[in-house]
Amino acid sequence: MASRPRLRCPHDRYPDFIAEGIDCAIRVGHVDDPAVIAVPVAEVSRILVAALAVIEEVDTDSVEAISRLPWLALRTFYHDSVELTHVEGGRSRRFSITPRVSTDNLTALRRLVISGFGVAIVPAWRVEEDLAAGRLVQLVPLWQAAPLPVYLVYPYSRFVPPRLRRFIDLIRDQGSELTGMQRR
Repeated sequence: MASRPRLRCPHDRYPDFIAEGIDCAIRVGHVDDPAVIAVPVAEVSRILVAALAVIEEVDTDSVEAISRLPWLALRTFYHDSVELTHVEGGRSRRFSITPRVSTDNLTALRRLVISGFGVAIVPAWRVEEDLAAGRLVQLVPLWQAAPLPVYLVYPYSRFVPPRLRRFIDLIRDQGSELTGMQRR
C-alpha cells in the first residue's frame, strides 16, 4: 500500500460495489455470488489451537480426543462440523461439534481461545506470536483444516477498467507476500 497512496481499504464487510463506488474487494472463503468475478489470489493455511488449560491430560496428537473437547467456531467457515486432512497421508476425518461460542470475528475467537474457552481452527498467521509465547498450543499438528481461498472480487461487467486490471495483476503477483498467505 505504500507504493499506492490512493488505494483505500475502508472496511471488512461485503460491499455494494455500485452504490458505494467500489472497484473491488478481497474475500476470504468461497465466493458464490453470480454477480461478481472472483479471481483466486492466495490461500490461508489454518491450524487447530487451544490454551494449555483446555488440553490438560488430553492426547494432543489424537483427532478422536480433540473432537471431544469444548469447541469454538468461526461461523463464517465452520459451525457444526470439522473436517481435518492428514498432511502426509491425505486421508480425512470429519466430526460434529457443538460450539460453546460461535462468532464471525477472528479477533474475538482468538481472545476466547487464549482465555481457555475451547479449541478453534484459526489462520496460522494470526496465532504465530501466541504459539511462540506459549499462550496457545497447536493440536494435532499432522492434521489441518483445508486452507481458505482468498479472492479478489469485482462486479461482473463486460468492461474492466485498466486501473482495476493493473490492481488485479499487482495482487496476483504479490499475493504470497501478504501476511500468512500462499500463492494459488
